[in-house]
Amino acid sequence: MPLTSEPLRKLGFLTIGLFDEADPRRGHESTLEIIELGERLGFDSAWVRHRHLQYGISSPVAVLAAASQRTSRIELGTAVIPLGWENPLRLAEDLATVDILSGGRLNPGVSVGPPMNYDHVKHALYPDTADTENFSYERVLRLLDFVRGEPATDFSGTEGFEVFSDRVQPHSPGLGRRMWYGGASLSSARWAGEHGMNFLTSSVVKAEESEDFAEIQLSHIRMFRAHHPDGHRARVSQGLVVIPTDNASPEQRAKYEEYARKRTPRTATPQGPARMMFAPDLVGSSTEIAERLHSHAAFREIDEVAFALPFTFDHDDYVQILTDIATKLGPALGRHPAA
Repeated sequence: MPLTSEPLRKLGFLTIGLFDEADPRRGHESTLEIIELGERLGFDSAWVRHRHLQYGISSPVAVLAAASQRTSRIELGTAVIPLGWENPLRLAEDLATVDILSGGRLNPGVSVGPPMNYDHVKHALYPDTADTENFSYERVLRLLDFVRGEPATDFSGTEGFEVFSDRVQPHSPGLGRRMWYGGASLSSARWAGEHGMNFLTSSVVKAEESEDFAEIQLSHIRMFRAHHPDGHRARVSQGLVVIPTDNASPEQRAKYEEYARKRTPRTATPQGPARMMFAPDLVGSSTEIAERLHSHAAFREIDEVAFALPFTFDHDDYVQILTDIATKLGPALGRHPAA
């Protein structure tokens, strides 16, 4: 088995947090329980996705605020917050508040671009400015400035009985170093590196110079680090859908294999006008999955992962998958549960 160039240092997982419209509390509670389980199993990080106007987590920062009060060690991340839905100043306040509450464990991941289905939602989201909103990297720069303590106003001091600050409060000094960019292209990888962010690369990338997923992802990692002040030490987290079956029941194995089978055709060639490439889901024993990862060109260059949980599985499935990742797959990759 070929060895990775970097030992696996941080083991994380990602969940979408689905819920039933008729009982949303149950789904959100399930997500919090999964994050608590992740901490008990020794995972280094837990990440949540967003889903606006759908039946998944629409407010990841609020969910992680709750998670911060039910955990004490595990890092809490967003993968990712689409900034087209956000006011950077207000988001900076929320992120800093949750980071303070968590004791400095927040890892906010963001991305740019117009909101999904923008033509259908723009009049609700930006009724007066829909046609002039800037969804470029400039939106990320505004957020970074506010998080890093740059002035947000030209006024500070005392007015009457109230004291005003010229920067976002509370200010969390370490948060600026824990900001991540979720990118799927060479240009986004370069931009994230040039601006000193960390880089999230997932199971979806843009086919620009190759149609081999691992080669594409590897090119993004190298582009990012080539332009980051920290060079090869710059943080990159790889996200793939990984489903170990070591302790799965026969029924669970059949479900997992069918899930992956249905999704496999989209991994063969680039999809759509943007030429997006999808990574195959990794289903099998931890030994089998470890062998496939060790032969994955991009995996060999990273030391952090955030394995994605499948979107549509049940709570008991997630418990089994996370337990197998922590106790079987992690050690097979040279990583042992955190103390």
